[in-house]
Amino acid sequence: MTVSIKKHELLEHGDTEPGLHIVATPIGNLGDITLRALQVLSNSDLVACEDTRVTRRLLSHYNIKVPTTSYNDHNAKKVIPRLIKLLQSGKIVALVSDAGTPLISDPGYRLVQEAISNKLPITTAPGPVAAVAALTIAGLPTDKFLFIGFLPTKKGAKKKYLNELKNIQATLVFYESSQRLIETLHDMTEYLGNRPAAVMREITKKFEETKRGPLNELTDHFTVEGAPRGEIVIIVSSLKTTKMSDQEIDRLITKELVNNTLRDSVSVVAQTSGRARREVYKRALIISKK
Repeated sequence: MTVSIKKHELLEHGDTEPGLHIVATPIGNLGDITLRALQVLSNSDLVACEDTRVTRRLLSHYNIKVPTTSYNDHNAKKVIPRLIKLLQSGKIVALVSDAGTPLISDPGYRLVQEAISNKLPITTAPGPVAAVAALTIAGLPTDKFLFIGFLPTKKGAKKKYLNELKNIQATLVFYESSQRLIETLHDMTEYLGNRPAAVMREITKKFEETKRGPLNELTDHFTVEGAPRGEIVIIVSSLKTTKMSDQEIDRLITKELVNNTLRDSVSVVAQTSGRARREVYKRALIISKK
């Protein structure tokens, strides 16, 4: 269904006030846009886009005809003064990203900061965020979570970052590219421990898919099947704080010893269970000799 909103037609939420409007757009399904977002976009004097071609498809779908301009990390220094000048003259400027909520692993921070410095009005038309959408279907705890976004690309920096995250008592939310997924899942297993996790791709789109399981099983799955295409979110459960029984520890050790060395198995079980490494080692040594 196509919805057309003319600039002079106002929705029940009232007029669109002058200022900078941070507007969330769909992460896949074009139906996932709010009436308020459509109103703001329709009444804007200019829409600042991460990629004007992507935003044009959305605007055309809803028959919205407003000027657009490119705004991204590469041209921000040049574009921001122009946007600030428009805002100072009382214009309505909407900021959108290619998908989801601007500033969440997307450009926009410097523009918002500059608008604040100039005491210009800023508001938001909230909507879809891939990280939150993924959390709702992961089947993992959502009472406390930490959004990480993309990990460093260099091996050493990634290892250091993951080691810093391993003791955080919160569900961890990552974005990742298809090309790096298998390597990242392997690194997560090694440095975070074999925790429950979920991998989502193409959320709200035709080929939406979710895989759930321990990190090592997800690594094995995608190693065999190949990395999926599309936008990917990885959700990793926090380090368990509830104490495992001795029987659960032994079962976990036995499972890890099938494919890992004694040393690696002890490391994974100690991190997953929260038990002391020395204690796990003693139990693993006994099990390995059976």
